[in-house]
Amino acid sequence: MSRILVVEDDPHILRVISLWLTREGHTVIEAANGLIGLELFQKERPDVLITDVNMPGMDGLELLRRVAATEVAPRGIVVLTNRWDHTEIAAELGQSGVHVMPKPFSPTKLSELIREIESVGTGAGQKDT
Repeated sequence: MSRILVVEDDPHILRVISLWLTREGHTVIEAANGLIGLELFQKERPDVLITDVNMPGMDGLELLRRVAATEVAPRGIVVLTNRWDHTEIAAELGQSGVHVMPKPFSPTKLSELIREIESVGTGAGQKDT
């Protein structure tokens, strides 16, 4: 099972993801915004990073740029977004092996994606789920 950092400013969505993935056997670390998420990423070095795009302070795209600048890369990254341009986001981030999942999303599909990331081990290959 993976150590997963979930960065999401909507407390309800954060709680749903956390409960679902914990029930699946993962260790979940929660962050309510990108600034806290970056601190926890550097401290905890999770296997998988799940982040929202639109957040106050530091958005998910800036978080991903800063994570990419560190010496430690997670096995997989999942970006959740309710933006209409999620296909463009996927294309922009595709080179870095990021999976984009539009909101609303299915917790079951998120779990399947996490299992896929675990089985591949690299998180390589962008997927617009």
